[in-house]
Amino acid sequence: MSRVSAKKSPEAAVSALEVNPNLKLICGNSNRPLAGEIARYLGLELCAAEVRRFSDGEIFVQIDDNIRGADLFIIQPTNPPSDNIMELLLLIEASRRASAGRITAVIPYYGYARQDRKDKPRVAIGAKLVANLITTAGADRVITMDLHAAQIQGFFDIPHDHLYASGILNQAVRTLGVEDPVIATPDIGSLKMVRAMAEIFGTDMIIVDKRRPRPNESEVINVIGEYRGRNVIMRDDMVDTAGTITQAARALKEGGAKEIYVVCTHAVLSGKALERISQSSIRKIIVTNSVYHDPAKLGEKFVVISCAELLGEAIRRISDERSVSSLFDY
Repeated sequence: MSRVSAKKSPEAAVSALEVNPNLKLICGNSNRPLAGEIARYLGLELCAAEVRRFSDGEIFVQIDDNIRGADLFIIQPTNPPSDNIMELLLLIEASRRASAGRITAVIPYYGYARQDRKDKPRVAIGAKLVANLITTAGADRVITMDLHAAQIQGFFDIPHDHLYASGILNQAVRTLGVEDPVIATPDIGSLKMVRAMAEIFGTDMIIVDKRRPRPNESEVINVIGEYRGRNVIMRDDMVDTAGTITQAARALKEGGAKEIYVVCTHAVLSGKALERISQSSIRKIIVTNSVYHDPAKLGEKFVVISCAELLGEAIRRISDERSVSSLFDY
């Protein structure tokens, strides 16, 4: 596994000199390394907080620093287990009762985002439920990155800043020096993202058409577009069980593709994902650190890039009441 950071912009290089003195950061246990990187980028220390479990598993939260009137940002991805969501809710609740001036939930990876609509009878819309919980707990604002479904922004009745990791991921792809690439989407849901990436790299795109018989299982049916004799870069928002990308990689390789690369924002990596990727024909897989994984457990195929500067810059601009729209191309 290798790790790279996004190149700092001239404006970002002086961010530590321009931080709002009222800005404070706090985090739960979901991704402390990322929270630490964001704090270092902003030149701040994380607020002291105690997040622990009782013997029966119940979560206890206590904030040890004075945050009265603070512009508080709580950094907590909500990937499984569900304890991470509960930690976020309790941190928001504790901050509200501690009289924080404004509470912003920074959620690099938004869990339950795949449950964004009622596509079958008698199913829950989990993404809306989580949005309601965060709002009810007392959050005043939310920051997310590469939501699985963009319409989730509308599930919140509070201001929502949705960031895109394409800028830092595309930069990482350029460092690989892939020759004659074609950009692939492993499913229709990523079509818009893949089309934009193909335009940026000035190349073609292809579609891997698949059928999903049941959740977390996929079967490749057909590949639409020409890719034989070319290097393929697959782009998706997340990799969970890795069934989709490994099956797509196998189909592309059998169809005459040269090297297969994968670019995903969120590395959930559940079940046999690591085993599948290590045994697949994928040469490199680029992911962000939105979800924490022990670097020792990731194989040599992984390239992890940091999203700390992107999130840190968004935090700084929001705290200064400045626009974050320019970060869409960060």
